[in-house]
Amino acid sequence: PSWSWIDPDWRGLLPLDNFHVSRSLARRIRAAPYDIKINSCFAQVMLACAEPAPDRPKTWINPAIVDAYVGLHAIGHAHSVESWRNGELVGGLYGVSLGGAFFGESMFSRANDASKIALVYLVARLRAGGFQLLDTQFVTSHLNQFGAYELARPDYHRSLAQAIRHNGDFYRLPVGAGPTAILQLVTQTS
Repeated sequence: PSWSWIDPDWRGLLPLDNFHVSRSLARRIRAAPYDIKINSCFAQVMLACAEPAPDRPKTWINPAIVDAYVGLHAIGHAHSVESWRNGELVGGLYGVSLGGAFFGESMFSRANDASKIALVYLVARLRAGGFQLLDTQFVTSHLNQFGAYELARPDYHRSLAQAIRHNGDFYRLPVGAGPTAILQLVTQTS
């Protein structure tokens, strides 16, 4: 198959330094409604993201895309953050890491705030690992609540070039970091 990179005039990003967590979401995170795991079922997360929804009968995630991303996961460049409840996967997200850039690809939720909480844990992991850029491709109303913004193509290209030269470490988050530590890491300013 042939692949192409979408390069819009304006690129959606989430701030790693000024990521916004609402008070209600922070309370929910402190209550620890989900067990958060990384990379425990990458392909399953992708397939959940590809499932039809009432507002989206089809997605861009087809079998060839799944195979390509599973291959990237196998060599350490694609990751999932997962929300689990009672042994069941109820939400999560996946994306690709290159240097100090992370490209969020898709997320899903089958339970209240499951994907939002996974996103907060992702941001904590990226901050701890020294990442510089969290690409969301486009800004949506869902991402606006976290402080999403757009960057013009030339500015995005400069930011991306700088970020991929940097070494981000997806696994640097301290072992056993609980909800309070995650929230502190996400909301502290640099």
